[in-house]
Amino acid sequence: MPKILPITLLSVGCAALFPATVSALSMSPPPRPNPQPSKFVFKDASGKATSVDVIQNYQPTKIGRPFATGAKSDRQLDPKLMRAATIAEERAHAHSRRQCWHAVKEALLASGVISSRPKTEYAKQAGQELVNNYGFRKLPVNDPYQAPVGSVLVYNANRAAGHVEIRTKDGFVSDFRSKTPSHRPLLGVFVKS
Repeated sequence: MPKILPITLLSVGCAALFPATVSALSMSPPPRPNPQPSKFVFKDASGKATSVDVIQNYQPTKIGRPFATGAKSDRQLDPKLMRAATIAEERAHAHSRRQCWHAVKEALLASGVISSRPKTEYAKQAGQELVNNYGFRKLPVNDPYQAPVGSVLVYNANRAAGHVEIRTKDGFVSDFRSKTPSHRPLLGVFVKS
């Protein structure tokens, strides 16, 4: 009993001398200093400053950018490009395996759009090789959502291989399928007539 009394007195004395330590034990979160901004400002692929609304809570009826459904096909394009999109989509995985250019090469070969396998290693080099060696041309399109079905979209990446994908009716496909395009800077949209 004599040892418990000094420990109890010491505990009560510490609580009296250091109330901030005791109050820090409460489970309420700290107050937020600033509310979230209502606009997010960034530069788009062309270098133009653009802003979008910051969504702060779930809004089931408000969509900032429509999903990639309903892409249009262009009758002037080689119909084999649409077949390449279908082949790539059939072979695609749910998630990336970091083989985008390999998958797109295989789809272009299997559909007959190209007659020999492209030799470039990096995805960001795909557009230039398709134009120089396989009769593709670059479209004046800066928005991946506006690319026609079957077109090949090539993206840049600093200190990385880049990304390449084919536009499908419902989205974008390479070694995986996605409803949204890559977040990387778009180098170009390439088609064959």
